[in-house]
Amino acid sequence: MATILTIYTLLAAGLALSLIKSKEKTKKAFKIAGKGFYKSAPSLLAVLGIVGLTLGVLTPEMIAKLVGAEAGFAATILASVIGAITLIPSLVAFPLAGSLLRSGATVMTISAFVTTLVMVGIVTAPLEIKEIGKKFTFLRNGLGFLAALAIAGIMGVLLS
Repeated sequence: MATILTIYTLLAAGLALSLIKSKEKTKKAFKIAGKGFYKSAPSLLAVLGIVGLTLGVLTPEMIAKLVGAEAGFAATILASVIGAITLIPSLVAFPLAGSLLRSGATVMTISAFVTTLVMVGIVTAPLEIKEIGKKFTFLRNGLGFLAALAIAGIMGVLLS
């Protein structure tokens, strides 16, 4: 609670200083921020929708069974493959990962999912092959997948 109060106090002080210095620039900044919010609203709604649907369809017990400790290393491999194949914006992936973690998924499995999501691009591979070449694309994706598994293992050891 103290952190929230501190943040809002600093925010209010910054806004007051900005208004004192230049009302016109502050209004312009609010217009820019409003446009940015309007552009990001679909992504924010997607976050709420995907997280809500996932948690509505999958019970915590199902999540624990699929990607929890009892699922073992197979769950980590499955999460890695799903992360490598899917094309989900980070804005959606991180809240989803947090929700899955709170529902019983392991740190290692969620780390594998998020890391492959960012480092491996199966869906974007055809475009990457066209622009950069087949050899580089396969090498980058393969090494990215292996690195993601290593990172997930390290995260599992450090944070479990």
